[in-house]
Amino acid sequence: MGAVSRSPARIGAAGAEEVLAEARKAFLVMFGFLAVLWLIQLANWGGDYTLSHDYGVGSGDPATLPAILTAPLLHWSWAHIESNSGPLFVFGFLAAYRGVARFLGLTLLIAVTSGLAVWIFERDNVATVGASGLVFGYFAHVVVRGLVDRHLIDTLIGIVMAASFAYTLAGAVPGAPAGISWLAHLGGLVGGLAGAWLLRDRPTRAKTADIPAARAGHPRADLHKELDDLGL
Repeated sequence: MGAVSRSPARIGAAGAEEVLAEARKAFLVMFGFLAVLWLIQLANWGGDYTLSHDYGVGSGDPATLPAILTAPLLHWSWAHIESNSGPLFVFGFLAAYRGVARFLGLTLLIAVTSGLAVWIFERDNVATVGASGLVFGYFAHVVVRGLVDRHLIDTLIGIVMAASFAYTLAGAVPGAPAGISWLAHLGGLVGGLAGAWLLRDRPTRAKTADIPAARAGHPRADLHKELDDLGL
């Protein structure tokens, strides 16, 4: 069979449509996720926060290890969930718009690293809950993903997010205000960074074939592909 060629315009349109489709899925996933969090908070509040006591992560207690997966869904107050909801939606959407399936794996990884950081290193006898570990993990992932995947747009998004929200990193070091688990935040950051590497894009033969023949052997072929997807 003869070689099949595709125009850069058609390649760019197909790539843009795929990104938009994933962005719509990401929006719905994050909207649904927040709705679930608020419904759980309503039940938690109605039960005098018994869920937070029973399903929070307790340091060094083997019985609370399964709570690593439930603690991010719980909060201690309305102010607690309100402060997490905005950043969770923004960073979660940016982490998910390149692929919802990969985002779900990232979320699991961040929940585990954040929860384990509390379970292993926390010294206070408290039950730790909250989605802030996810927030910090998504933030770290968004900041570095573009560099790891060599995506121009994701790199620019990461630079903007880093410049705009770098101050949040103060919550992931010792000295955070009382009642805030900097360990959960630090563990989330580690999970987000690890996820950027473990879940990175891996070049495939199909992607290489999509690059115009004149550029396929170019050392900046990935950059040209990204520009083609944007119609530039």
